[in-house]
Amino acid sequence: MIPESLLWVSIVVVVYVYVGYPLLLWAMSSVFPRDGPTTGATPSVSLLVAAHNEAKVIASKIHNALALEYPADMLSIVIACDGSSDATAEIVRSVAQKEGAGRVQLFDFSQNRGKVGALNEAIQQLSSEIVAFSDASSMLAPDSVRRLADHFSDPEVGAVSGVYRLLKKDEADLGSQEDFYWKYETFLKVREARVGAFTGAHGSLYAIRRALYPFPPLGTINDDFIIPMRIKQKGYRIAYEPGAVAYEEAREMEGFSRRIRITAGNMAQLREFKGLFWPPRPLTLFCLISHKLGRLLVPLALLTLLTCSVILWNSPFYRWLLFGQLAFYFLATLGAFVRLRPRFLRLPYYFCMINSAFFAWMYHARRLGSLIPSRVQLDDIGSRREH
Repeated sequence: MIPESLLWVSIVVVVYVYVGYPLLLWAMSSVFPRDGPTTGATPSVSLLVAAHNEAKVIASKIHNALALEYPADMLSIVIACDGSSDATAEIVRSVAQKEGAGRVQLFDFSQNRGKVGALNEAIQQLSSEIVAFSDASSMLAPDSVRRLADHFSDPEVGAVSGVYRLLKKDEADLGSQEDFYWKYETFLKVREARVGAFTGAHGSLYAIRRALYPFPPLGTINDDFIIPMRIKQKGYRIAYEPGAVAYEEAREMEGFSRRIRITAGNMAQLREFKGLFWPPRPLTLFCLISHKLGRLLVPLALLTLLTCSVILWNSPFYRWLLFGQLAFYFLATLGAFVRLRPRFLRLPYYFCMINSAFFAWMYHARRLGSLIPSRVQLDDIGSRREH
């Protein structure tokens, strides 16, 4: 009875996290819709980019920022150069002198302390009402900052997240699968924001009220989750604006080490749950558990499901269930070595890849002696990009 019970619990966990919760969230958001932002707000905005060894992209980033459709006298571009050993700072100075017209500001920090360290120091030297954060490699849609700023006409809004979309999907091995995954994630985030339960943000583009910046401790991993979450704990709402688009090349989003880093970041986010118990925010806590904690439980549920199916082999129903799982994992294994067509046949590989990152992290966590990692420990594993 125990293997059978565990098998069905595992099925419920997987189905709920990937199908049941989205459907429930869709129903909830349909019953309690939120009004859109008021347009026309133009608060002063600083677009802050933390950059470490970004010489290849920093000039393009500044040109992109200067072309944004926002009043020039209300938007400044701030580059926090975090101890770069390449020509990042020199390029910023050159572009600022030739094209910045006083709108580009450089903070050239000599010591590399990580992204959060650069942000903490730079924020103290800004005076704008709003600070928008963006990655050096993310190119922004012309109206993106304006769309973010519109939300701050509501005094209850403390932060707003944009969305990112993938470019050159065909040039990446899993570009189409990554694009599908982020469209799915965007659906969830839009619905969570509509019911007032959205917590994180996309690091490629989000904005906050400068006065609410929480100065997270050095070593914070997912600053794009921690910063909005701390603002929400102060009683403000986190909005989501899918019309504020940041573009990333699909190849920049690949890599198994990046998936391990995301898993580790999700583990670190568990610390923030306690801030939702008092004052109580049950809806936000429910969505966070269903979305974030649920994703961490799925790999364990998949392993339990496979193990229990083997144990229950003598039952015809569970035997066919086992065959179905083996066929799925065979297709996933094949997808790791062959570019299957049509492209949806590579979804099993992508699904297994993002979930197997949990077990890879558990291995590293055991070696490092910590389930909830520090930034230094993550750097020991290796990652796509620090900033």
